[in-house]
Amino acid sequence: MPTLAENKQARRDFEILDEIEAGLVLSGQEVKSVRAGFGKLRGAFVKIVGGQLVLLNAFIPKYEKATVGVATYDPNQTRVLLVHKKELKKIFDAIETRGCAVIPISMYTRGRVIKLKIAIARGRKTHEKKEVLKQRDINREMQRDLKKY
Repeated sequence: MPTLAENKQARRDFEILDEIEAGLVLSGQEVKSVRAGFGKLRGAFVKIVGGQLVLLNAFIPKYEKATVGVATYDPNQTRVLLVHKKELKKIFDAIETRGCAVIPISMYTRGRVIKLKIAIARGRKTHEKKEVLKQRDINREMQRDLKKY
């Protein structure tokens, strides 16, 4: 299950409440580009449009050796996500009742298919982000000290 793209900034900016695995609908040249490691999730987000989940603002550049559909290809186009109805209802309830955001965490392969791990998350305030960074540094120093002894 190698990770192809990761949204590292999401874990700092948001408090992750729940994680869901979703399938990602891609064209052939997008699959080759993602497998080559060129996909980026920074700044991407997920919305419910017309009763289905869509991934917005994810950057997947065109494949270098592609010849078909290159002239009209948009690297930031909207991509459809595939989830079960029960999971879609859970996401919809979280957005409507709790005011949460849905963000992509990582893109990886499972067998031959490309999956996207999305998270239901609550945005952090600035002082909370600083506290998370401070706690991470403290933990890193503790681990370093324990390693010495």
